[in-house]
Amino acid sequence: MTRQSRKRPKYLANKLLRIRQALGITQTELSKRIKVDQKRISSYESGDREPDLFTIIKYSDLANICTDILIRDELDLPENIPTKTKVHYH
Repeated sequence: MTRQSRKRPKYLANKLLRIRQALGITQTELSKRIKVDQKRISSYESGDREPDLFTIIKYSDLANICTDILIRDELDLPENIPTKTKVHYH
């Protein structure tokens, strides 16, 4: 029996990049805020790697949006992302 890969969100990488750009921060600064290695941030934004659920939650917290908007391709980010610039994870 062959194992099929699961369906991946098509626009997730672009949405994650747009959130960071809306915050006006570098990948390094974002990595510090959400406690994820900078190389992973780069791979998420390029679409080479998909973040785990907890990282998706951190992005949605920063952008003050629900996770559905990040995950579901039929939903787009708001034009003006209502970012929370003070969110830090320990």
